[in-house]
Amino acid sequence: MVNKLFKKTFILILLISVLTLSAPMAVGDTNTPESKGAKVLSAEDSLRINQLAIPRLSPDSQMVLYTKQTRDMDDKDLKSTTHIWRVRADGTNRRQMTYGSENCTSPSLFADGKKFAFLTSRAKAKQPDDQDGSPGAGPRNQIYFMYADGGEAWQVTEHKESIQSYQISPDGTRILFTARDSLSKEEERKRREKDDAEVVDEKFRMSHLWVYDIEKEESVRITAGEFTVSDARWSPDSKQIVYVARPNTKTDEAWNSDIWVMDLGTKTPRKLYENPGRDSSPRWSPDGQTIAFASEPHAGSNNWYNKLYLVPAGGGEPKVLLKKFDLNFQSPIWSHDGKRIYWAAGDSTTWNLFSVDISSEDVKRMMPPQGRNFQWELSRDGTRWVWVHTDPGWPGEIYTAGLDLQDVNSLTDANPWLREFKLGKVKTIKWKNSDGQWIEGVLTRPVDYEPGKKYPLILNPHGGPSSAVIESFNTTNQFFAGNGFMILQPNFRGSTNYGQEFVNANLGQWGIRDYDDCMTGIDFCIEKGWADPDRMVCYGWSYGGYMSYWIVTQTDRFKKRCK
Repeated sequence: MVNKLFKKTFILILLISVLTLSAPMAVGDTNTPESKGAKVLSAEDSLRINQLAIPRLSPDSQMVLYTKQTRDMDDKDLKSTTHIWRVRADGTNRRQMTYGSENCTSPSLFADGKKFAFLTSRAKAKQPDDQDGSPGAGPRNQIYFMYADGGEAWQVTEHKESIQSYQISPDGTRILFTARDSLSKEEERKRREKDDAEVVDEKFRMSHLWVYDIEKEESVRITAGEFTVSDARWSPDSKQIVYVARPNTKTDEAWNSDIWVMDLGTKTPRKLYENPGRDSSPRWSPDGQTIAFASEPHAGSNNWYNKLYLVPAGGGEPKVLLKKFDLNFQSPIWSHDGKRIYWAAGDSTTWNLFSVDISSEDVKRMMPPQGRNFQWELSRDGTRWVWVHTDPGWPGEIYTAGLDLQDVNSLTDANPWLREFKLGKVKTIKWKNSDGQWIEGVLTRPVDYEPGKKYPLILNPHGGPSSAVIESFNTTNQFFAGNGFMILQPNFRGSTNYGQEFVNANLGQWGIRDYDDCMTGIDFCIEKGWADPDRMVCYGWSYGGYMSYWIVTQTDRFKKRCK
């Protein structure tokens, strides 16, 4: 009885938050059928959706590891747990590899394909300093190994702090990992005594690099100081490490990051390239001679698109590519022969895959299926892709295709129960704002939509504002669609997927240009006869919350209640 009451209360809270200032997810696609089954999605159903992530191809490209997050709907806390699964590259022989009550994440295969590593907090590492009951005692993420064909996993590291990320060396002898600095004895005492008052942004717990020797079973720290480290990568010969460093852990210091390289023989770090702006996502070329990374020169700003930089691993002047490419560049993926670089980027209301020829600088748009396409990995022989694809009518699944995206196939079926449900159709629409510019938005229609009938409309501005709405599955929107609502999510000026000028069009204009784009979108839906002007509500999260609060001070078009 208590469990059922808790579950109903949890769902009620979820509904209330969604109807006020809840976090929006991105929406669905033009091919979504109006009706798939007999049911509509409830708030409780939305919690049942399993989430897939982090696909990893085996060295022979015949098997894929991935993670699957499921929620226990009978648990009093509705706990979700992530475990590692495997599937053959032809979609057969899906099999769960890890079990238990603790999350198992970040799978990574060894080069010989015989075993893989992952992170879990299923067992407590040896932490003698914690035996006095100091804060933070208890399970922490450590690295475990398991054979690729199954069996019992075994614990490898016993680090005092949780391991945040790791990478196996190409020669398979060592593991590079990041972990936060431990609390001092004095800090532990204060936390134990509840003396936990802190001055904001005065002290930071930095993350630093460690190398674990698998044969010796010992870890050695390789960076230290008043800076924090992330995205560390081994060189192909396992002798050097490239990583990103910035002054502290503040989110708004992301622009102030630099690329560093360390030779493990000398243990002397050197900055790869001097730049006042942001440098990120360093990746070694297959021959180890070049480091590709994303960079842009504007200090103190995160509103500018990155370009692709190529710098000799030993240092030198960069070659800058994509100067005329008017979308963002993020994380480079080298081709097997080192002649091309691939990356994924938001492009209108989808995420496409792009490539550039390093010699000619010709850019190719590769056009994966419409929707959100992310977490791309290219096989070691450079012939096969795996990634996570979410289309408007279905949650994320693991997809695979050949190098040029021929023979696209889904390898998983994470939510078969969803076929019993009706879903609203989703499409991208366009309208002109007051300045005569075309603005796009994603529109989700009610389940069993009838042409000519006017529906209550929800306006949902996205967060950021430097982000964009994508045509991908959205449980919140489908819940509303099942209850008779139409949802409009505009990509107003300041959104990221329409060129640098469009991103910058919102600078110094918050609540002005974006407000106009939202209101002209509402007018368009009314003119088309889709929306009932007397039944409209507005909500959003983050910048969308700011916009929602601003909107209700500028107009009385939106209702406190919408029956």
